[in-house]
Amino acid sequence: MSKLILLRHGQSQWNLDDRFTGWVDVDLTAEGEAQAIKGGELIKAAGLQIDRAFTSVLTRAIRTLWLALTSAGQVFVPETKDWRLNERHYGGLTGLNKTETAAKHGEAQVKIWRRSYDIPPPSLAPGGEFDFAKDRRYAGAVLPDTESLKTTLERVQPYWDAEIAPRLAAGETVLVAAHGNSLRAIVKLLYGLSAEAIIGVEIPTGNPLLIDLDAGLKPTAARYLDESRATPLPQAA
Repeated sequence: MSKLILLRHGQSQWNLDDRFTGWVDVDLTAEGEAQAIKGGELIKAAGLQIDRAFTSVLTRAIRTLWLALTSAGQVFVPETKDWRLNERHYGGLTGLNKTETAAKHGEAQVKIWRRSYDIPPPSLAPGGEFDFAKDRRYAGAVLPDTESLKTTLERVQPYWDAEIAPRLAAGETVLVAAHGNSLRAIVKLLYGLSAEAIIGVEIPTGNPLLIDLDAGLKPTAARYLDESRATPLPQAA
């Protein structure tokens, strides 16, 4: 039986500023750092021995991984970074204040962009401040200009199938430190959730979600290591 630990990055500066972040590379706040450290302490207290770690190419997730591994006493664990574990691309909403955007477009429309499964925000115009085409982290990749959760899952799943799932199938304990929507995509894959069911899944920042998997990589048990900040867990389809 293998174990998967999903760790959403700690609070970022743009989380605090109430801005749509997506692929913008902002750092953790002091609170976010504390959340990541606490996550590692919980992993250590649970006696979990990590074999391999995966994260995105965004600073807030990478530093969450490093802080968690350090406080867990496992900084030596091999790690792999890949843009396909990035947060959802928020398209033309990137960088905007969420409250001001709701005032401009209406709360109902913004809720659709943020929480629907397959309706993306408006596309990001090329050549602007948040155009990532020239960022060397994405050299050679075909990049989206906006994403829904559905299209986020469509770029997470091939990476999951090729890189992460084989580690779990070999019986390893794997830590994935990433983002709210890339982790929700993984949860949808594992639990076979419907489009409607995954909308209601919210993963707390800095709270490791430990999932036990059988030989077929189906969840047999799951729990948040910090029960005081747990959110409802999905039920397998």
